[in-house]
Amino acid sequence: MKTGLILTGVGDKVMRLWSAENYKCLDEFSLPDRAPLVDFDFDESKVVGLVGTRICIWRRNGKRNIFSSREGLFSRGLCMRYVDPEAVVGCEDGTARLFDMYSRKCSQIIKMHAGPVTCLGLSDDQLIVSGSSLGSVSLSDLSSDQRVAALRSTNSGGVRTLCFNPSSHLVFAGSTAGYVSCWDLRTMRTLWNTRVSPNVIYSMHHLRSDKSTLVVGGIDGVLRFLDQDLGEVFSRCIMNESSSSSISNSSRDSYGVVQVKKARRLSEDTRIDLIPKTSRPSVRCLAVGMQKVVTTHNEKYIRVWKFNR
Repeated sequence: MKTGLILTGVGDKVMRLWSAENYKCLDEFSLPDRAPLVDFDFDESKVVGLVGTRICIWRRNGKRNIFSSREGLFSRGLCMRYVDPEAVVGCEDGTARLFDMYSRKCSQIIKMHAGPVTCLGLSDDQLIVSGSSLGSVSLSDLSSDQRVAALRSTNSGGVRTLCFNPSSHLVFAGSTAGYVSCWDLRTMRTLWNTRVSPNVIYSMHHLRSDKSTLVVGGIDGVLRFLDQDLGEVFSRCIMNESSSSSISNSSRDSYGVVQVKKARRLSEDTRIDLIPKTSRPSVRCLAVGMQKVVTTHNEKYIRVWKFNR
């Protein structure tokens, strides 16, 4: 989610751009072939996607063109991030491969892990942070073409997701065992490591300029809000399925119906396993905006959570 727009994809042959305000579909971007869409990101002028073994770029404005790198430049990509003009692909063989998106060539290959690279984060000063299914987090400097440091190698599960906060120089990672960890890149020191869930953490995010709140979601379907400095969970939310829902006739279109429901805050002693899964479908991906959080699930709904200050 960026500037009031939401881009969804993966598991479909079309990426769709939505308005976070009126929930209307504004544009569609079709995949060029049968290759799967693995990961993607976007900005005001383009959409960049990892499609099979290629990097593809869709123009958002004007005449629609798709630019694509050659196939077979890497065996299997698992994640992708970009900062113009370069895209970085995390691969199954443990490497991070750097591509110039416009010359369509691979310029660097950096060995990051002994196992698959499952997630990536990029800073504006050419640092790559990556997580591995083997449980390690590594840091590399693109200018030096090599791994700089290993931030973690513990027994708290494989790293499933991570994000980098440029305002505070903190890196956050979520694991398959339900842990969320934090490091300060200025000191390369671990600040905290907290188990917030008994299950896999799939996604986490925060506002770019926000140094206070980290939002985390995973397999148990609970939306958790953490203090970035301490790692403490200060709020947990689920959707209240028993709350009354309203359907606006004006909200009906070819993409479905908008439903309005209430969220429910959970107390610390609430037993999550006793809550029906219909109220807490697994959070596969999330994004944080001003006073809202957007989540996607295995179901066909996109959920927009709105919060008062």
